Amino acid sequence: MRIRWFGQSAFLLAGSDGSVMLDPIGDTAAFRGRLRFDYPPVTGVAADLVLVTHDHRDHNGVAGIEGDPAVIRVAGTHTSPVGDVVGVAGEHDDAAGTRRGPNTLFSFALDGIRVAHLGDHGQSVLRPEQAVALGPIDLLFVPVGGGPTVGAEGAAAIVERLDPRWVVPMHYRTPAVDFLEPVEPFLERFEAVTRCEGAEVEVPGPPNGVLVLTPP
Repeated sequence: MRIRWFGQSAFLLAGSDGSVMLDPIGDTAAFRGRLRFDYPPVTGVAADLVLVTHDHRDHNGVAGIEGDPAVIRVAGTHTSPVGDVVGVAGEHDDAAGTRRGPNTLFSFALDGIRVAHLGDHGQSVLRPEQAVALGPIDLLFVPVGGGPTVGAEGAAAIVERLDPRWVVPMHYRTPAVDFLEPVEPFLERFEAVTRCEGAEVEVPGPPNGVLVLTPP
């Protein structure tokens, strides 16, 4: 499986079983003047399936994805072009979603690798029933930049709870984004960290541990 990062929480996973676009960046023009967000919308990318964890503009750019993909946005167990997808109901904040609304946690298998993408998980903790619903995870995409999501401490606790083989941190401060914390406080909590040379990586491949992709 090949992983390509487009910034923030947007990833394309491509394997022999198909391709999945996760939280594609949409039109973020409304952010201008309020905060810095310089990642462009995801366009010209084809996928069999698009998963949208929540309806915010830096995560819901479905219109830019080519290939007439299936789109899943809500909790439940769904059939899809790559097999069953489990959507687990969650919140974008630590106040039961009353400030920033819902956030769906997704898990699915691609090329025999069990993947979880947590979107803008903002709960103070991952609830036991959510972890059980996600199931055993090989590859975890987790926000680490604080602000509207969990930060380093909360993200590390999720990693400990789910115990994946690989962890890809996302949704943190880079030259394109100024309203989140950097990735380093999260990385300092782990011994096995691989810094990838670009915005793409293949798994299996790197050693088990945290995989830090270079911002695109």
